[in-house]
Amino acid sequence: MADYANESSGLTTSRPKSRSRKWLWIGIPVAAAVILAAVLGGVLGSRAHNKNKNDSSSAAAASSPTGEAAASQAASIKEAVGLFPTATNSQYLLPLYPSTTNTAAYTTPTFHESSNAALAWPKDSFQPKNPSPTSVRPERPRIIAPAYKWAALPQLIQSDPYLKFWNETIFGNATQYFGLEPVVYHMDGSSGILDNAREIKQRVKAFAYAYRMSNDTKWLDRTFAELQNAVSDNFGPSGTDKWNPTHFLDTAEFTAAFAIGYDWLHDAWSDDQRGQILSAMKTYGLEVGLNAFTNTSTGWWANGIEGNWNCVSNSGLTMGALAIIGDDTTNLAEQILAKTIPNALQNCIFAVSSDGTWSETANYWYFGTTGLAEMTASLLTATGSDFGLLKNNQNLNLTGLYHMYVTGPGSLFAYGDHGPNKFSTTANSLIFWGDVLNKPEYMLFQRDQHDAPEPNSVFWYDPTVAGAFWDGLPLDHFFDNSTDQWGSMRSSWTDQDALYVAMKAGTLQGHQTHNDLDVGDFVIDALGTRWAGELGSGDYLSEGYFSSDAQDSQRWLYYRKRTEGQNTILVNKENQLVTAKPTVKHDTSGTQQGSSTVFDVPDGSTAYFTADLTSAYDKVASFKRGIRLLNKRRQVLLQDDIDASGAIMWRMHTNATVAVSGTSATLTIGDKKLQMSLVNPPDGVQVSTADAVRFDDDPQLPAGQVDQPNPGVTVVEISLPAGKYSLQVLFNPQWDGMAASDFVTPAAVAIDDWSLTSHK
Repeated sequence: MADYANESSGLTTSRPKSRSRKWLWIGIPVAAAVILAAVLGGVLGSRAHNKNKNDSSSAAAASSPTGEAAASQAASIKEAVGLFPTATNSQYLLPLYPSTTNTAAYTTPTFHESSNAALAWPKDSFQPKNPSPTSVRPERPRIIAPAYKWAALPQLIQSDPYLKFWNETIFGNATQYFGLEPVVYHMDGSSGILDNAREIKQRVKAFAYAYRMSNDTKWLDRTFAELQNAVSDNFGPSGTDKWNPTHFLDTAEFTAAFAIGYDWLHDAWSDDQRGQILSAMKTYGLEVGLNAFTNTSTGWWANGIEGNWNCVSNSGLTMGALAIIGDDTTNLAEQILAKTIPNALQNCIFAVSSDGTWSETANYWYFGTTGLAEMTASLLTATGSDFGLLKNNQNLNLTGLYHMYVTGPGSLFAYGDHGPNKFSTTANSLIFWGDVLNKPEYMLFQRDQHDAPEPNSVFWYDPTVAGAFWDGLPLDHFFDNSTDQWGSMRSSWTDQDALYVAMKAGTLQGHQTHNDLDVGDFVIDALGTRWAGELGSGDYLSEGYFSSDAQDSQRWLYYRKRTEGQNTILVNKENQLVTAKPTVKHDTSGTQQGSSTVFDVPDGSTAYFTADLTSAYDKVASFKRGIRLLNKRRQVLLQDDIDASGAIMWRMHTNATVAVSGTSATLTIGDKKLQMSLVNPPDGVQVSTADAVRFDDDPQLPAGQVDQPNPGVTVVEISLPAGKYSLQVLFNPQWDGMAASDFVTPAAVAIDDWSLTSHK
């Protein structure tokens, strides 16, 4: 994260002025990096056409160079173009791409293998024939960032604009952190000291990187001061509970931070410093970690938990164990690795479902995949093997697609909880997956993001990657695992004003108690803003917030978790049933974006996602919801075909100012407008608005508890008496240059009869 940059500057004057974010999210980065690049649209060259680390593919154009010539040409193009984005949007922290066609740079994602030290990492000489978790690389560093890459990095920085930018940003962040006091201990109730741990980890990585790249001992001294502080008398209780093992994520992240500091700076520490760090890591991290595997109060996460807790906990312990092997003679590291690797293979890796979706939420994907990537990378660099972490779940290679499609121009489809502050947690596992799973499009997507500049990225990045992630990438994708069930549709990958629609169904249990009661929930982005959005987490310290995902859980008393707090249908103002088992249907025209960042949607391009949500409700005979794109992806139709014996309420949360007029409403954010209207409205039905607060007759919250406030959020409502209806709501963003006559009014088609051509 380029926290030191001025987010409001940059080449954005041709864009609408960014507005400050209103959605109530905790833990967004302090600021976004402003990326300045010399973007040249006229660079000449030939396209590469493979996705393999082999340039001899028969798919390559006949005129394209191969081998070292292709790698050299790609590097020259990269140097001429620089960073692909021209800036980072200060509201949503997403890259802004120039409107241009560059057939040389914007090509099919690929890797160009090279042995040129100016263009590619050298081959790793550590290639054990029979890898073992306890047989490690002889030289330091050994975890994530091995010595041979540190040696090669200065030369690569000179020739790769991304590595150069990341290097400058990391030094900038380290300089900012250097001027701060060591992290102050703060116990955040049942959420523990996780923020402390991740902030210290973030700092240690930056300081250690700065030392190894500069040999300036001020960075070494500052790293030691940060580590010393985290075990001092002023930092929490004395004894083995110092790193709060009852909330084991804290212990794991502290252990990871100490492992990085110990290993990356191993040869720079004095014997006394090295001994202090080793002793602390063992006492407060590894010894209590080994105990956790037989202690359900601290190690419950080790028993059938397929989610971020298992990944982060096993990762931190693995990193710590790998860091001390050879220096510690107690056999502790060997005992730890005998537990963590099998446990992660049984649990962590299966947090990625059969369609690539993360088991918890879109935001918890960050925490879980960061843990899994750091654990896997540490094992690969330290021992030469992943021991099955990359192979035993064949769907792992799909989780990059999940993150890419859950990200819209108005940020994530952020259903459910979004978690604590991220600090050292990023989406840079995508860069790692891109390398080890041979998915260059993942690497190309993530390298442009605001959180890309950090040390992990530097060592996971393959400088031979080339192309544009969007070239040939479908605009739509549907995720069918029964626990997840959601769809993502858009009009462009590179236009910040693009239309983006996502909707979910899926089960309401099995998400590690991080979901909402929200089948049928949706978001809409257009014109550079989010029109229908998510409220995110409630207060994690609220009584009963994580009690269970049973129907009578106290969690479902809080507005942001209740069905009324989602963009879906209420019946009798009651929560949905946690036993819901929706079924889905969807289709797409299969439209793909080409190489240009300027994409003209062709005639007939469309997509839709429908779900049978009947099982989520009492007093409902049948209910199907569908959402589809119309008119070359410029309009959205949301339709509910419902037969209910209870009162029906349609709800949507928005930051817009809403002006209601009968069966329609005008939504305004800044100078942008969206018209929504009922098509063929039932008699007497009107659009209305309400505050985003609980109903007066809702069940009471636990004594002394309150809901999170939702300032600036309006609920658009449509209320209907019990009965059978087809409620059709049409959303028309007011695109520049589009006349009223250019909008279409869709035909009335039952959801059961929807097809790609049903609304022509």
